[in-house]
Amino acid sequence: MKNAGNFYIGGAWVAPQDGRDFPVIDPSTEEAVSTISLGGAADTNAAVAAAKAAFPKWAASSKAERLELMETILEVYHKHADEMAAAISSEMGAPIDMAKVQQSGTGSYHLQAFIDAFRDFEFEHPLRAGEESTHIIKEPIGVCALITPWNWPMNQITLKVVPALATGCTMVLKPSEQSPLSGILFSEIMHEAGVPAGVYNMVNGDGPGVGSQLSAHKDIDMVSFTGSTRAGRAITIAAADTIKRVSLELGGKGANLVFADADPKAVKQGIIRCFNNTGQSCNAPTRMLVERSRYDEAVEQAKEAAEATSVNAASAEGRHIGPLVSEMQFDKVQDLIQKGIDEGARLVTGGVGRPDGLNRGFFVKPTVFADCNNDMQIMREEIFGPVLSMMPFDTEEEAIAIANDTDYGLTNYVQTTDPEKARRVARAVRSGMVDINGQARGAGSPFGGMKQSGNGREGGVWGLDEFLEVKAIGGWPAE
Repeated sequence: MKNAGNFYIGGAWVAPQDGRDFPVIDPSTEEAVSTISLGGAADTNAAVAAAKAAFPKWAASSKAERLELMETILEVYHKHADEMAAAISSEMGAPIDMAKVQQSGTGSYHLQAFIDAFRDFEFEHPLRAGEESTHIIKEPIGVCALITPWNWPMNQITLKVVPALATGCTMVLKPSEQSPLSGILFSEIMHEAGVPAGVYNMVNGDGPGVGSQLSAHKDIDMVSFTGSTRAGRAITIAAADTIKRVSLELGGKGANLVFADADPKAVKQGIIRCFNNTGQSCNAPTRMLVERSRYDEAVEQAKEAAEATSVNAASAEGRHIGPLVSEMQFDKVQDLIQKGIDEGARLVTGGVGRPDGLNRGFFVKPTVFADCNNDMQIMREEIFGPVLSMMPFDTEEEAIAIANDTDYGLTNYVQTTDPEKARRVARAVRSGMVDINGQARGAGSPFGGMKQSGNGREGGVWGLDEFLEVKAIGGWPAE
């Protein structure tokens, strides 16, 4: 990748002013596939200055102009879709077939959803009928810092960049240093699409460096961050001095409530969803709560489904899960699996160590624990690996209480063939999102959580509103 060591600032690829080399490791082989530069304060300041200089003109651009640019970006993105999938697969370990359909596919999916939402979006309107002299205007918030994670690179980059662009903001993107190649390729797509100079900028860096500099920068008006709750807390503190807006999409520990009347395939589908992306999804259903009359059967079904989950290199075609993203993540997951054993949870399948036949790479055995309780660390901490923790419940009220007994509130899952129960439980669980019987939410629906899973919403009209300030004007002259 020709621009691997450069940053995109002011409409051009530029060499770092204050950079240092950082290897990008293929987690399947543990070998470097590229070397990027991690920026310093001079690079951060240059990118912010470019975004600040471009803001007045872009904020004044027309809705038609922005819509046309979004459609062009989507067209160019489609041309590079397979290249994007290959980059994501090599940098963070998503199996290549999954990377093409899901990882790269989320980029075009969100681009199209924002285009659809933007067409009917109103930036100005009267307060209400009879109060036409009070006028409401939604204006771009300003210069935005967009800090994205490694686990779903294009999902999160497009969920931030596209609405910022659509609402008239300018921005600096800092992709995760663990999965930067997709961010570099996305920047090349933005350049090819003709984004005006300075509107979109990209600087690679780590959290303590560029991430902290952006969060505290006086000329940044908003920080949109996706990542760990620990990092979200640090960003909020750093942003406090300048009272900038902070939008956070953080960790999760989703509960999957399987009632006795659930579909026979509910447990198998729960395993597939939990292990997708090698369990590295904030909205994964990692706590499976099963009604006691079905619990023993569910444990056996989970064991069978987990043992049917194959593990292989990201470059191999087919349906399997790949490695974890890094040695640090591998060590964390291994420690938590051992913690589950030490805490007394019943290890149904999997466990510590690599799967048979995989002696190199950050591969983990698909693991299922049963007979857990909600005080165990494996039921409370986000593991971010292919690990499922199961426990029984006796009543609907108990299931809801267990599901809500967590610091997180991102996504919960309900499995029942009783429509009234499904609606009742979906209302009662404390999370920003609920999926019933495996039904996915529609394109443009809001994504985000409650409690320590963050604040704000991404996607659709809610994602556009995140990047806007609201101005109320009295005495608006009649037309």
